[in-house]
Amino acid sequence: MGSRGEIIQIHIGQAGVQIANACWELYCLEHGIMSNGRLMSKPCDDSFLTFFEFSGRDPCVQPRLVMIDTEPTVIDEIRTGAYRNLFHPETLITGKDDSGSNFARGYNLMASELLDRSMNAIRRVADRCRSLRGFLVFRAIGGGTGSGLGTRIMEKLVEDFGKKMTIIEFLVYPSPSISPVIVEPYNALLATHFSMDYADVSFIVDNEALYDICANTLNVPAPTYTNLNRIIGQVVASFTATQRFSGQSMVSFQELQTNLVPYPRIHYPLINYAPLVPITNAQYVDMSTAQLTSQCFQMSTQMVRCNPAHGKYMACVLLYRGDIAPNEINVTLENIRRMKTFKFVDWSPTGFKIGVSNMPPVYVPNGDLAPASRACVAISNNTNIRIAWCRLVNKFDKLYQRRAFVYHYVGEGLEEGNFAEASENICQLVHDYLEVDASAPGSDVDD
Repeated sequence: MGSRGEIIQIHIGQAGVQIANACWELYCLEHGIMSNGRLMSKPCDDSFLTFFEFSGRDPCVQPRLVMIDTEPTVIDEIRTGAYRNLFHPETLITGKDDSGSNFARGYNLMASELLDRSMNAIRRVADRCRSLRGFLVFRAIGGGTGSGLGTRIMEKLVEDFGKKMTIIEFLVYPSPSISPVIVEPYNALLATHFSMDYADVSFIVDNEALYDICANTLNVPAPTYTNLNRIIGQVVASFTATQRFSGQSMVSFQELQTNLVPYPRIHYPLINYAPLVPITNAQYVDMSTAQLTSQCFQMSTQMVRCNPAHGKYMACVLLYRGDIAPNEINVTLENIRRMKTFKFVDWSPTGFKIGVSNMPPVYVPNGDLAPASRACVAISNNTNIRIAWCRLVNKFDKLYQRRAFVYHYVGEGLEEGNFAEASENICQLVHDYLEVDASAPGSDVDD
């Protein structure tokens, strides 16, 4: 197996499961796996074993994953959909009831029904790994399942597998302009407060930013969740490419955490992806390394809304894939370092970690993105992510000052004191970022 080891993906709640569709469709294309799990040809290496394992039906494989939802509708679509023969039935866990967009209901009632079943399924997948490296968790924190049940699963992962396992999560963050749920700020802040100590790295993906990318960059004026999730799929596939495929420089989960997270609480990096070129402009897609890297630092390719130029960078990991020459990367980074807009904190003046995977990106047929022979994901820990948290705290406080809807949560077993604690904890997180910002000499903190 080499030193690559395995990664288990856990998809929780409606958004988490819908993202699974996009991710696994792409992984299958990348590794030459048909929708029924058959390998299209004899594999030339074992890169697919990071995410897939051999199933009983040789020469078939199945994903190393568990999908969990409190009600069956979304997972039932997978049970009957094009990939129904790819996923092992034991790894699809559903309850009978909805979490009612309520963190407390997901955390208490739904967990009492589903937590043991979910953890048993995760342990079974883990037991078949030779050298498990960590977990990749996908969930939205605006609803009840991803926020509440998701938090309980994170707690249990740390309890059962210890702190040695890296837990990286993709959090779909509520965006007010497109959200139908008024209590999203409660769910999101409670989920962040209760699970902050269990995740090593948390990538925030903001639906609003994805909508902007679809509408303004990809010319998809009325995007569906499939359009949004396929962007996330592309990001995740490129983010994990150096975990799976050989290349000039690999970046493991552990290295990623070591390089990105200077203090345990400050683990919410920004993520950008390039190239984002609409399928109609396919002829313009082949960019130089400099163009690709430069696009990765534009706000239009960022998965959450905030302006990094108003903050300072603590660290930045650039993960390239495709045919990229190392000397081109070095020249590009030298140019970036000279740019005045790019401010690093003084204790991390160089700040760049590079990963390169030789495997070019693969694209879903008839998708929105123009196929390209190379791609880049920039993951940067920047102090201005605090703006996203400020927005959420403000919305939370407006609701909580009136004690609006609080009784729904207390009725499901949450203590009212937890609301104040959650708000305080996230305010402290904002303050942590401000302190880092202010610790650099001659710094100018602005919004």
